Amino acid sequence: MKMNVFIRLLITVGLLLGWTASSAWLSGQGRAASRVTVSSPDNRVEVKIELGNQISYSVYFQGKQILAPSPVSMTINDNVVLGRRPVLENTTRTRGDAVINPPVREKRAVIIDRYNEANLKFRGNFGLIFRVYNDGVAYRFYTGYRVPIKVRAEEARFNFPENYQVYIPFTRSFHTSFESNYSYLPLKDIGPERLSFAPVVVEIPDGPKVAITDVAVDDYPGMFLTGSDQGQPGLIGKFAPYPLEEKLREKSDRELEVVRAADYIAETRGGRQFPWRLIVLAEKDADLISTDIVYRLSPGLELRDTSWIKPGKVAWDWWNANNIYGVDFKAGINTETYKYYIDFASKFGIEYIILDEGWSDPADLFKINPEINLEELVRYGQQKNVGLILWCVWLTLDRQMDRALDYFQKLGVKGIKVDFMDRDDQKMVNFYRRCAAAAARRRLVVDFHGAHKPVGLRRAFPNILTKEGVLGLEYSKWSAQVTPDHDLMLPFLRMLAGPMDYTPGAMRNAQEKQFRAVFDVPMSQGTRCHQLAMYVVYESPLQMLCDSPSAYLREPEVMDFLAGVPTVWDETRVLEAKIGDYAVVARKSGDSWYLGAMTDWTPREFELKLDFLEPGKLWEAALWADGANAGRFASDFSRQSLKLTSTETIRLKLAPGGGAVLRLTPAR
Repeated sequence: MKMNVFIRLLITVGLLLGWTASSAWLSGQGRAASRVTVSSPDNRVEVKIELGNQISYSVYFQGKQILAPSPVSMTINDNVVLGRRPVLENTTRTRGDAVINPPVREKRAVIIDRYNEANLKFRGNFGLIFRVYNDGVAYRFYTGYRVPIKVRAEEARFNFPENYQVYIPFTRSFHTSFESNYSYLPLKDIGPERLSFAPVVVEIPDGPKVAITDVAVDDYPGMFLTGSDQGQPGLIGKFAPYPLEEKLREKSDRELEVVRAADYIAETRGGRQFPWRLIVLAEKDADLISTDIVYRLSPGLELRDTSWIKPGKVAWDWWNANNIYGVDFKAGINTETYKYYIDFASKFGIEYIILDEGWSDPADLFKINPEINLEELVRYGQQKNVGLILWCVWLTLDRQMDRALDYFQKLGVKGIKVDFMDRDDQKMVNFYRRCAAAAARRRLVVDFHGAHKPVGLRRAFPNILTKEGVLGLEYSKWSAQVTPDHDLMLPFLRMLAGPMDYTPGAMRNAQEKQFRAVFDVPMSQGTRCHQLAMYVVYESPLQMLCDSPSAYLREPEVMDFLAGVPTVWDETRVLEAKIGDYAVVARKSGDSWYLGAMTDWTPREFELKLDFLEPGKLWEAALWADGANAGRFASDFSRQSLKLTSTETIRLKLAPGGGAVLRLTPAR
């Protein structure tokens, strides 16, 4: 009894003296609480949340500090700062242990969602949720107001105890296609003026790699990152302001540029949860490829029926500039050319073709190119079991959405490729959702180009089969930026966020000194098998064949692989991996396994165990590998047939910029 009186006296004195959250009280506990801790299910990851004049958190891995104390806050309405002098009302702890069966598989058919969580509710009708997994930490704000609010700023800091190196893609402004090469530099060299986009990866010597990104972005802008504005090495979240006025970008007929912005980043409902800020912990580089933590944190499925969603491969026209040959008609954007694409796709069981820019007026989806009979092409594709996907400018689609999508559905079109958003402020983020939902109502799949990286919407709307937001093979048409070194960054960085439409499959391949950027007759850097390996290493449930059907038809051994390689997977194993250098990934589909190996400009050899195979079986193997002369003539490759067991190893020899693929099926 005396103790309770003493406690009440302390609370009264604290309120009179303006004590802050260091004297906040845990509900139901008779002691002051200045820290809340949450550990991962395996107890190797720990988050310490400090409650003083502000809220800050730090992250530990196996007892080593990975993130130094990092403040978080949110400023709303008339500059009310949620997180300043916080008063903790209660903490609720939960354990998550669920099984997710994604309707469109990427890495695996079954995802285990296991975590520990602390929900900290503060005076002022707001709170923070910290969720700790074995492979990462995430936190998010939530508010409980009954009326809409304006979010003026969000403080999201990621402070590090030392000046570690970081892999980071820079951009000049919030108006960006999210397509950049990666820089590798110390955190302190970034500075507060340079803007980058997520994911980024921080390299900690003798510790895990740390990837930072955002998830469950809805009715809110995406997170960019800048360098620290203080002495502490770190990264700071930065958010595009809400666009008040837009106009077409100079010399563009399709990109809306923000010319007047608000002094807030979002105007949104007052009772909601905000996006997750995610810190991925990868003990090995391979873990950056194998983790599915972004999917686990994504909002749940919103569609009742997903049976109509069909992943697959797609023959794409734009990269190869419709360069078909050996035909008796003039190739171009016309009915005869697209029938040729359909015939090719049908011959090899390829599910789709894309009609990219030129099939209609970019400003009017109903003003169809007179050289194209769209209805006839849809019917022809249906007869051949090949679906059509139509490219469109987002601005045009947004203006004509219901009418256009109704027309596409009635016609029998299977999907849309939506391009040139090039922003992820709140207004544009809301377009992604609106478009995905409208397409789903018409049973249309979606490929977002000119888009930000995946931020969780694809779990709610799995008809979003893939996204660009990657400096992909298209850049080889006009630059030398897409190198094997760049290719070996992508699985560890961009792909961590989700599927990426890199558009592989080049049949003209060049070593570094032989490469030339030729827009209408493009080639790739690296070997033929470097390209083939992308179909296993890179994830995209809608995977392109970027080159001309005429080129593929002259490569029957290549098509033996490309015709059958899946685009979704039941299981993923990363056998060898080093960020920026090499990746060897094995993936299972049904009874078969596929193995893809890629290297940068350094030639490498791998001695790989096959113990991921089911033991006691004989496996028929087909191996596509760099040829003896691939180091000088990059298109050189060999194909071998082998019989292997799980107790054996296989040696792969990769040329500079090289690759290899192995298909393993149970012997009959």
